[in-house]
Amino acid sequence: MAFKLRGLVAATHTPFDAQGDLRLAAVEAQADRLARDGVDTVFIGGTTGECSSLTTEERLLLAGRWCEVARGSALRVVVHVGSNSLADSRTLAAQAQSIGAVAVAALAPCYFKPKDVDALVACCVAVAGGAPDLPFYFYDIPSMTGVQLSMPEFLERAPAKLPTLAGLKFTNIDLMAFQECLAAGGGRFDVLWGVDEALLAAVALGAEGAVGSSYNFAAPLYHRVIAAFQAGDLAKARAEQLRAVRLIKLLSSFGYMAAAKAVMGFLGVDVGPPRLPTVRLTPEQVARLNAGLDQLGFFDSIRA
Repeated sequence: MAFKLRGLVAATHTPFDAQGDLRLAAVEAQADRLARDGVDTVFIGGTTGECSSLTTEERLLLAGRWCEVARGSALRVVVHVGSNSLADSRTLAAQAQSIGAVAVAALAPCYFKPKDVDALVACCVAVAGGAPDLPFYFYDIPSMTGVQLSMPEFLERAPAKLPTLAGLKFTNIDLMAFQECLAAGGGRFDVLWGVDEALLAAVALGAEGAVGSSYNFAAPLYHRVIAAFQAGDLAKARAEQLRAVRLIKLLSSFGYMAAAKAVMGFLGVDVGPPRLPTVRLTPEQVARLNAGLDQLGFFDSIRA
């Protein structure tokens, strides 16, 4: 299926209240922040959205709220529907189609893992069948799923059985495989880069779209990476990318998910703490994180 996303796509947080329950009233503020930062597409209910810590009913509610907020605006919603239960994934995909999402994506089942590319294709066919009119992206994230299969081989084999396949969300640092995926099928597939701290490398290889969690709060920084590269100013592009690397390293030193959600709060978009088993930051850690961001010049760096 010929469909492509361009520019930055924010992998959004699922907002919780202090008790860890869904707080969907925050979605509008999330969308407003992204609009101000020039991000017009969201990837909801994925890793950043803590999908594996949500019930299927919560995921349906989350998708419904995002599509409601996006209706009538320029915001496009891609719904991640991957699950260890293919039946649940199909249910989520069907809902996404019915409420106005522009595409669906799914990672591989990761408890009982597909043993080879053919098994992975079969899983994707089962899920995508729930949304036969929407583009489908396979979400490759072996660091989380433990599913280490060849994506160039997947793109070679899948189209015959998966006509809605648009491409991949490639959250994988294998740049050789990424380049092969970009060239697969004569360049027909939309291969979205998914490692924020290496965006410049992917853009240099030909990436035109990227999905990432830090685009929720640092989009202006990444816009500058892309703009500098396109202008041929590699020194500036590298300097801005290094800012991003240092930002990600700081957040990761506290536990990335909890720290990223805290940053959203610093910017006035309260998405609450993460849900267990991810541990929330202590007040002392929040203060140290804020100080560390200030030392990096983060708040100045994201003024659009």
